[in-house]
Amino acid sequence: MTTAPSGLTGPAVAAAHEPDAARPSRKVPGGVGRGSAWYRRLTPYLFLLVPVGLLLLLTYAPVVNMFWYSVTDWDGLDKTKNFVGLENYVDVFTDPDNVRVFLVSLYYVVGSFVQMALALYFATILSFKVRFKNMWKGILFFPYLINGVAIGLIFLNFLKPGGGLDTVLLNTGLESLVHQWTGDPEVANYALAAVSVWRYTGLTFVMFLGAIQSINSDIYEAASLDGANRWHEFWHIILPSIRPIVGLAFILGISGSLSVFEIPYVMTGGANGTETFVIRTVWMAFQRNTVGLASAMAVVLLVFVLVVTWLQRRIVPDEEVDLT
Repeated sequence: MTTAPSGLTGPAVAAAHEPDAARPSRKVPGGVGRGSAWYRRLTPYLFLLVPVGLLLLLTYAPVVNMFWYSVTDWDGLDKTKNFVGLENYVDVFTDPDNVRVFLVSLYYVVGSFVQMALALYFATILSFKVRFKNMWKGILFFPYLINGVAIGLIFLNFLKPGGGLDTVLLNTGLESLVHQWTGDPEVANYALAAVSVWRYTGLTFVMFLGAIQSINSDIYEAASLDGANRWHEFWHIILPSIRPIVGLAFILGISGSLSVFEIPYVMTGGANGTETFVIRTVWMAFQRNTVGLASAMAVVLLVFVLVVTWLQRRIVPDEEVDLT
């Protein structure tokens, strides 16, 4: 009987016949030792350490300071901050000028609903086969890419007396509709809210369009075989599928309506009854030097947005949609 040559001679043969217990243990890189296990568990937290630290330092610490300033009479310069309790919050809700800016925000809240309706309409239309689809998408999204200050300047010239809008109305025989668009308190907030809708419809449109395009096309084919028309597809397929995105757009719309600043500040500076909540807060902090009161207004705005978010989550909870 013959055996195949192993190719091992000398010390190699001796090592091969050496008992396993006598062999020195070899460390395997990335092994399962106790130190390696702890290292793997700590690795994600080490990566999170810097961003979480920056978040705490640059976001949550200023918020805590804002709560503290809101119960003081700090003017923004003095080293002394006297505790005044809830006095600033009482001023926020009892001063008629402060209450008026809440009412101005209602124009933008209504405008946000108009913005969502337009965005949902265009997103639904362009989710089907339409000629020059990409061109329409670009046209709708382009206003959002323009800087807010630039938009304010553009519409300031467009809406001024004798400007572009008045010229169009005069040339089309609609002289009766000519107004002081940014100078008349009766129409100024409508004009500014319309400019805001024009700017942000593109962003909401992209959110809705992305959600609609993520719907499985087989569902449309099955609905078509069952005789569903476009309205049935929208009501029973599209709208239930994008409900979380609609809820997100609702929250963004409400919070954005309460924090409007750029467009009214550039176009009117808050004059003619167009002062918004943020414009008044900035004026309180940096012109009247009442940082304590301005901080109380900022806290009220934050709490209001959180309450709206909570109500939206309670009324329209995120539920799994089963369209099969």
